[in-house]
Amino acid sequence: MFAFIIISVAGFLYVLQVNKVSAMSMTPKQKIMKAAYPLISRFNNTFRSDKKIATNTQPMQPPVSFYDLSIQLNDGTDLPFSTLKGKKILLVNTASNCGFTGQYEGLQKLYEENKDNLVVIGFPANDFKEQEKGTDDEIASFCKVNYGVTFPLAKKAHVIGDDRQPVYNWLTQASQNGWNEKVPGWNFSKYLVDEEGRLTHYFETTVEPTSKEVQEAIKN
Repeated sequence: MFAFIIISVAGFLYVLQVNKVSAMSMTPKQKIMKAAYPLISRFNNTFRSDKKIATNTQPMQPPVSFYDLSIQLNDGTDLPFSTLKGKKILLVNTASNCGFTGQYEGLQKLYEENKDNLVVIGFPANDFKEQEKGTDDEIASFCKVNYGVTFPLAKKAHVIGDDRQPVYNWLTQASQNGWNEKVPGWNFSKYLVDEEGRLTHYFETTVEPTSKEVQEAIKN
């Protein structure tokens, strides 16, 4: 009887572990997209001459302070932006089932290479073709296991529409940030805030995280 109980418990734990690994692993579609992304990236860099980049050429303090905002991270903790003063911040709306999901790798590389002066924050959202249906736990596991993501991820929320989270109201309304009205056009749109809380750049989806445009904006 005791042996039966031991075997049953061991079997139960094994099933839990298999399900956990399965939840974190890529689907066949995700594996194909990850494998294909280097080609997509090369195509964009070679043939796309219409990359949309908006730059604030005369940055001044915004009407609404960026540092008055905060977000809830996917583990439930709060992150006040006031704690990030003195660093540049790259804010990116993300998704796990998008043709551009491979940009997680570039974002992580950017984060690792610029940790002293840059914070990357991902904002998972299901706003574009429902390409982020997972829970916060599933999203965090997917990003860590498949792309080694260690930069902060916000709690899943909307980045467009009337019920978008407040930080995206700030990023997309000139009355708050001082100049920009561009909303995310797709997953992996990028906004760069400088060390003084001023929005300086908007990069559309096709601009790679490790592109010279982003690299130069971070270093300047």
